[in-house]
Amino acid sequence: MRLLAYLLTSCLISFQAYAAENANSQLQQLASQAKAENSAFTAFNAQRGQQFFTSTHGSDWSCASCHTKNPLQTGKHDVTGKIIQPMALSANPTRFTDVAKTQKWFKRNCKDVVGRECTAQEKGDVLTWLISLK
Repeated sequence: MRLLAYLLTSCLISFQAYAAENANSQLQQLASQAKAENSAFTAFNAQRGQQFFTSTHGSDWSCASCHTKNPLQTGKHDVTGKIIQPMALSANPTRFTDVAKTQKWFKRNCKDVVGRECTAQEKGDVLTWLISLK
């Protein structure tokens, strides 16, 4: 029984490390894009990411409208009522393992919330904040 618990724990830790590595790889790609978009770009900032996530950007919605102000918790889409798994990597290790899915949802949700595609810096700031949450 202890062996099974040990194996399950080891697998979970390995998967969490994989997820964090994949999210960091996405951050590196976003950093390259951000530098191309803005030569003054230096680094992503978790505090800016949190502010972006919780701000309404001149409309009724913010990211937090559906994902909650605490991304460690489960959210619920305001219109469809669909349950949304936590956004924080520590609460949902599978969140950023699929690059195409991450890009798809940033594109769709940014258009809904901001009225345009998010910049690479905005995406990187939000992702940095979501990775930092424990």
